[in-house]
Amino acid sequence: MKLKHVICSLVLFIGLVAYGYGQQHYQPSPENLKNREWFEQSRFGVFIHWGVYSVLGDGEWVMNNQNISLEEYALLPKFFNPIAFNANEWAKLFKQAGAKYITFTTRHHDGFAMWDSQTSEYNIVKKSPFKRDIVKELVTACRAEGIKVMFYYSLLDWNRNDYLPAGKTGRGIAGRDSTKGDWNHYVQFMKNQLTELLTSYGQIDGIWFDGHWDKPKEDWHFKEIYELIHKLQPHCLVGNNHHLAPFEGEDFQMFERDLPGENTTGFGTSAHDVGKLPKEVCGTIAGSWGFELKDRTRKSFKEVLAYLVKAAGHGSNLLLNVGPMPNGEIQDYQQDRLKDLGQWLAIYGETIYGTQAGGIPPTDDYALTRKGNQVYLHILKAEKKELYIEKLPYRVKKVKTFIGNKEVKFSSKDNGLRLDLPASTDEADLVLTLTIE
Repeated sequence: MKLKHVICSLVLFIGLVAYGYGQQHYQPSPENLKNREWFEQSRFGVFIHWGVYSVLGDGEWVMNNQNISLEEYALLPKFFNPIAFNANEWAKLFKQAGAKYITFTTRHHDGFAMWDSQTSEYNIVKKSPFKRDIVKELVTACRAEGIKVMFYYSLLDWNRNDYLPAGKTGRGIAGRDSTKGDWNHYVQFMKNQLTELLTSYGQIDGIWFDGHWDKPKEDWHFKEIYELIHKLQPHCLVGNNHHLAPFEGEDFQMFERDLPGENTTGFGTSAHDVGKLPKEVCGTIAGSWGFELKDRTRKSFKEVLAYLVKAAGHGSNLLLNVGPMPNGEIQDYQQDRLKDLGQWLAIYGETIYGTQAGGIPPTDDYALTRKGNQVYLHILKAEKKELYIEKLPYRVKKVKTFIGNKEVKFSSKDNGLRLDLPASTDEADLVLTLTIE
């Protein structure tokens, strides 16, 4: 019996160690579980990548990609004076778009803080001529429009010496002193900044971490960091863009430029790492996340709508990114895409907000979302005259158009559904309502 107990204990210990990084026995608070419900019902948010890197118009990775030294990069804040920035206009645009929340890059990989940080002078108030707390203004404006706020926070830092030795990125950046590397000091620095963000701006609904992949074998002290966040704001959701199965202590799982389980990028999350937490897909309107002057990859309304609908078909939110210009304006075509989505959601929002996955994965032809015994079929190629769907997990009783409530001919056999599609004037998305048993 003693040997058996020893073996069982050893197996349990090995299992806990293998799980890695996590808080052991994490129990979400009632407030946290309630916030997860809100998150799953919201289905659409706006991502904002904005910082001093926008001055160079070459994306948010410009410091790394061009191997800009610390001395050279230190000049950028002096040019960052976004006099056209208007938090109220931004918030009204996001509201018009139908977004339920935003995720703002408080600090990206260059380490520059977009708030008046007391932990580091490397911030917009102390180092730029703008001298205004962007985070404070944006939180206040979004709250006035009923939009919730989440904060992106970079785990990696190309600017600080205590982050050294360098991880997979930032190796060509000159001016850092590797002899001053102090990992525990860096972890405490992050804790201090996160404490600022979660005690200075009222209710914050989520922290969106990024950068674990830079040092995947490092001890990031996630147990301590996640516990700190949940202690300061128990409802606050924690997510980490590590492209792995969720770590214990996390409250939602994100998928970068990919639908859940579809690792088309090569660095994404594999199908077997998709967990049961609330999900969020993040993608861009442009090609890059941060402002890029020569970015000619501009998604059409049909493309961003398909992204939204397919994400919802997976039971996931879409976090759609904008990259404001250095003067504080969001480019016209990005505003247009948001407004287009808002107009569409004003009509079809019932088929997206508060829905669940429709039972089978989306394809390039269609996506399904569900509320109770109503399933919404989004036909992504509205020019098709008929559609056949295999292996539906439910039996269809009736099919009607979502707009006009007109009956649609269909037939069912062996869990398959064949539809004679009506003519549609909406080339982007024909929506049908399936009533199921």
